[in-house]
Amino acid sequence: METTIEQLEDKIMVTLKGELDTAAATEVSEKLEPLYSANGKDVVIDCTELEYISSSGLRILISILKGAKNGGSKVVMKNLNDDIKDVFKLTGFINLFDMEG
Repeated sequence: METTIEQLEDKIMVTLKGELDTAAATEVSEKLEPLYSANGKDVVIDCTELEYISSSGLRILISILKGAKNGGSKVVMKNLNDDIKDVFKLTGFINLFDMEG
């Protein structure tokens, strides 16, 4: 699992690549922990190369969402493939996040 974070002037860009499964969740959670308080910046999570997400991965995204909302920011999920979009629909996450692409 590859995770990159890029701080831009008005937002934080996150790129997820690979499989966000239970085995990768601890490392990804630690890397993304600063996003749990986005400090007023919107968070854009690019999932173009995300192949799979487990419940552990979904918990990480919810933690980011809670932190962003507490700071007046939003979280945008971008370029979800059909399988991951189906997971978001089944779990109701599709209604929690802003979606792009």
